[in-house]
Amino acid sequence: MTGNSRFVVSVHVLSYLAFKAGAQTTSAEIASSVDTNPVVIRRLLSAFVKARLVRAQKGATGGFTLASAPGTIRLLDVYRALEPQTDLGLSRLEPNHKCPVGARIETILKTSFSKAQSSFEAELARVSIADIHRQLKSVCPGKH
Repeated sequence: MTGNSRFVVSVHVLSYLAFKAGAQTTSAEIASSVDTNPVVIRRLLSAFVKARLVRAQKGATGGFTLASAPGTIRLLDVYRALEPQTDLGLSRLEPNHKCPVGARIETILKTSFSKAQSSFEAELARVSIADIHRQLKSVCPGKH
């Protein structure tokens, strides 16, 4: 799963848990909603447990629930749970510093990428799982 799809799937997973309104939900059930393998979902859920976005309960009646109210979980929290340090690929850039472009490209990109990253994160901080859930409520039958 690519980094971009991991984020989208992650928002789907947390929105599904909000939809389930506190009911213990298995990774297999969530995987069915996402249409993927439960192993993929368990990996994501493991990162969310570590980030304290999700609680896990083991056992026959166990499963996963949101660790706090959907309104307190921002998309930025989700993003940071998946990508704790973002550099947009700059750390893997190894240009030829003898070349006039290679010698200057990192500095130029860092400035632009930093501005873009800040704007992106500001927007993610503005939106919560509750906001996503509210939009889903009008089109999804079942528990709210």
